[in-house]
Parts: sequence; structure tokens; C-alpha cells
Amino acid sequence: MFNNSDSKSVKNRKLFFLLVILIILYFIYVFHLFSMQIIQGEHYKTQSRTISSQVTVISAQRGEIFDRNANLPMVINTESFAVEVTPGEIPAERYDTVIAKLANYLGMKKEDIDKKIPKNVRRSYSTIQIKTNVPFSDISNIAENKHDLPGVTWGAKPVRNYLHTGSLSHIVGYVGDITKEEMTVLYNQGYTKNSIVGKTGIEKQYDSLLQGKPGQKMYTVDVHGRIVSDNPIIEPPQMGKNLVLTIDSDIQKLVEDALGKRVGASVVLKPSTGEVLAMVSYPYFDSNIFSSNNAGNQYSKLLNDSSKPLINRAIQLSYPPASTFKIIMSAAMLQEKAFSSAKQIECKGQLLYGGRVFHCHLHSGHGYLDLKNAMAQSCDVYYWTIGRDYLGIETIASYAKEFGLGKSSQIDLPSQVSGLVPTAEWKEKKYHEKWVGGDTMSCSIGQGFMEATPLQLANMIAMVSNEGVIYKPHLLKEVRESVSNEIIDEVKPTVLTESTIDKEVWKEIQEALRYTVTDGTPQYPMHNKTVQIACKTGTAEVDGYKDSWHSWLVAYAPYDAPPEERICVATIVEACNVWEWWAPYATNIIIQGIFANQTYEEAVKELGFEYLTKSRTRME
Repeated sequence: MFNNSDSKSVKNRKLFFLLVILIILYFIYVFHLFSMQIIQGEHYKTQSRTISSQVTVISAQRGEIFDRNANLPMVINTESFAVEVTPGEIPAERYDTVIAKLANYLGMKKEDIDKKIPKNVRRSYSTIQIKTNVPFSDISNIAENKHDLPGVTWGAKPVRNYLHTGSLSHIVGYVGDITKEEMTVLYNQGYTKNSIVGKTGIEKQYDSLLQGKPGQKMYTVDVHGRIVSDNPIIEPPQMGKNLVLTIDSDIQKLVEDALGKRVGASVVLKPSTGEVLAMVSYPYFDSNIFSSNNAGNQYSKLLNDSSKPLINRAIQLSYPPASTFKIIMSAAMLQEKAFSSAKQIECKGQLLYGGRVFHCHLHSGHGYLDLKNAMAQSCDVYYWTIGRDYLGIETIASYAKEFGLGKSSQIDLPSQVSGLVPTAEWKEKKYHEKWVGGDTMSCSIGQGFMEATPLQLANMIAMVSNEGVIYKPHLLKEVRESVSNEIIDEVKPTVLTESTIDKEVWKEIQEALRYTVTDGTPQYPMHNKTVQIACKTGTAEVDGYKDSWHSWLVAYAPYDAPPEERICVATIVEACNVWEWWAPYATNIIIQGIFANQTYEEAVKELGFEYLTKSRTRME
């Protein structure tokens, strides 16, 4: 039996051994911490740097585009596929075999894929997009042979589908892969190397609204880019905003049919707001070709086409305005009180000046004419005399600019020309020549150096309709949320130009333009029982075209209605077409169709122009 002293000694030894063990464990733990933080610290720092996140972008669908009634989509998105390659997942010894097979499935050349995957990135685990707009049949072939295609993946990527092409192609435009140059400008706005961006038209003008916000998948990866976690963090994409345009699809189709397959353009405006109801330029193209696998070749064909189908003639080409310019001449004459509108000038069919004979379009002469009859008969001698003897080029140029010529129309499209309003100073700088009276005479009838776009002349006639105001022409009507369809922005009318011309002047010009329809040169092609029209014709001489001229017509209707109930039309048919003086007929058909709610065929029949459709068929 143990005594108390022995029992106590045993307990002390046990406590001692326990204390020793604890001290040893403590020092082991301290040493381990020291080793991790000091001895192996750099190793763990390096290891921590090798673990990071890899982000995969999820493409957002672009917003859709609608006509003014917001119920007819012009542009939607359709599902397509994009094929990607992760080079690091392809065994080095199998690289050429895998890429050759992939090229075969995608209908590509192996060299083209090699260019996308240069040798210095072939061990990288970052994905590289190889081809977009891949059809499902190709994806099926790749999926069936996935075991032979390590590193090859695919995913959905929306593609633009233009439901209504033809003349809308110049308005809506098209999209394409972002270029290096575009990326340089847009890199800090959320765009990536795989972004699809607007190239022309509304697609480009409002790309930031249509783009939407891409989503993303975030994976944890090692230093080589290999995924080390199977549970990605997903942020879903947000679709872009929907756009409602001012275009009326029915009017657009009517204008397209009225112009037919004639090289030219026509614009229909609401003068009281600046809304563009229709804008047609022929020839046009199919925007869907830019989403095809043969887009490069198709673009080259369009680019090399002598008829320039990629050009929107309504805003990107300027022409001599010809006799439509006599509207501006009349306004300048009346406002400046340079010559009484009741006073007459005799037209003998020609005017001798500077040793040169200037011939009026009626070689036998118009006789004595006042302003109203000079406008109606489009007498050149009358306006040559007014321009040369009573106004001068500086006054003419001043009023031309007041009507919006020679400067941007500021329509919401990415590319437009300003036309030209020449002056003596301009000619001196351009040609190092003095301005002469003959130059003034040419400009007085809208020839010579004077140039304007169809949209500018639509604005010109809108100013007459509005008695001194041009509203900024625009194509965007509303911006809407893509999910709720809620209107989040609405374009309001904005004054582009406001004239100081007296109201009495506008009244007199309006009366002269109406008289032109009832008693002037276009009284037959512009005769209309449905609605009263005010208009001015123009036939522009063009070098290189014998017995053929640009055919112009600018008009507004109804003449007897307030501006908010009117529409304005400007139409040009280029001299390269068979000469048939078509602009007046086309404009009357457009106005008839709009106000009688008729199709092209119905309007032609109502106006009695059926026999003219034979020449239209010949042109096609």
C-alpha cells in the first residue's frame, strides 16, 4: 500500500511529463508557423499568386428595332453558335491533327485557324474564339466527334436577323465583329475582343443603347489557366434597349415601290416634328449578308459595284438642286425687296452675257412673266436676271444657308454630307479663279457649284410649310426596356433652323408653289383629286449624260391644312436612268398612297398612271 508521499511524487512526475509534452508541442507549433511565414513564406506567396479567377464573357442580346407603331420588328436576334479553342488542352503532339479536323468541320482553312492561335499562346488555357454564326449541323458534327477534338468547345451567340431588308438596309445598317481600331476607342466602355458592334445606320448610331450588358462566368484557375473549381459564379447578361423608329413601314414600302428600280432617293418628313416617315435610296442591299460565312466576298462585291449600293443617296450624295432652288431665290428676292413680285421680266428663250448665250429650257421663250408665273413655268431667264442683277452671290449664299444648305442636316445617322453653297471666296481658294457673273447665273437656277442632298431639300420644303422653321430630322422615336417594354426616353421636336423671313413672304411662296401644280409645268403628273399639293420641279444638267437629267420634285401636302397635318417629300431620280421625268410621278403616287391609305398599285390606278408602269417594268 502506497503512502501519501509516494502518491504525491507520482502525481508530480505525471504533471512534469505533461508539461514537457505541452512545451514540445508549443515549440513545434511555433516552429511550424515560423517555417510557413519566414522559411516557406515566399513559396506560399508564389502559390497564392498562381490561383486566380478566369472570367468567361456571356454575350448579351442586342436590343430589337421596331417601326413607329412599335408592333412590327425590323430587327430581331436569332440563336447561333460560336466555336472556341482552349489551346492548352490540346496535346502538343496532336495539335496539327486536331486543328485540321476542326477546320474541316467548320469549312475553314487550317492556316486561318493557325493565325488565330499563334505558337506563343498554344500552351495557354485562355479560350480563343475561332468562328461565329456556326450552324447547328456543324455543332452536331463537332459534338459527335468531341473525343477527337480536345480543347474545342462551343456556346450560343445571338446573330442579327434583319426581317425587312431592301430600302431599310441604309437606315438600320448592319453589325460585325469589332476591329482593332474600334477596340482602341471602345476598350474602356465594356467592349471585348469578341464584341459585335454596329457598323452603319441605326445599329452604329445607337450601338451603346443596343449593346446591352454582357454577363460572365467566373472560375477559379491555376497559373496555367486550368479550372480548379467546378462551381462558377454566374452573372447573367442584360439585353440591350429596344428602339422604336419614326419610320412607317407601310409608307417606306410605298416609297420603295414608287421609286422602283431607278437609281435615286426619296425622303418623306413630318415637317412639324422632323420625324422621318420614310427614306429610300436605290440601289440597296441585304443587311443579312454581313452575318453570312461569305460576308467578306459579299462586301467586296458591294464595294466594287459601280452603282454604289452601300451609299445612302438621301444623305451621303449631293446633287445640283436645279430649279427647286428657285424657292430660295424667290424668298431672297421678296425678303430683300430686291424686285417686285408683280413686276415682269421678258423671257425670249435665251440671255446673252459675257460673250456666251444662256438658253432657257423653253427655247422659244416664255414671254413676260411675274414671280408666280416664273415659278410655275420654271423660267431660267427670270431667275438668271434676278440673281445676276438684283441679288448677287453673297445674298444668294446667305439665304441658301438659312434654308439649311451647305451644312449638316444633323440627322441621327453616322455619315452624311453637307452639300455645297459656293461663294466668291470659296472659288478663289478652291480654283484660284475670280467669281464671274456667269457663276452667279448658274447658281441662281441651282446649277454650277451648288449642291444639296435629298434630305436637305426635304428640309427646304419643310421650312416653306412651317413658314420659317426647320425641325431637326430624326429617325429615333422612343427607347424602351426590352423586358417590360416601358418607354424610358422619347425624342422631342428640336428646332434646327429658324428663319427671319417675314410671314407675308412665306404666304406668297406657298401660293406660287400651289399655282405651279394647277397651272405650271408639272400640272399633269402632279394632278391629284384626293389632296391639294404644293410643289416645285427641278431638272439638273449632268455632264456625261446626253438627253438625260436628274429629275427632282419637292412638295408638301395638304396645301390647305395646318403644318402639323402635312407631310413633305423630296425625290430625285438620277440621270443614269432612262429619261422619263419620273420624280413628279413618283412623288404624286407617294402622296396619294399616304392620304388615301392606298398601296402603290392602288395609287397608280387612282391617278391614272397605269400605262406608266410599263416603263417601270422595263427599268426593272
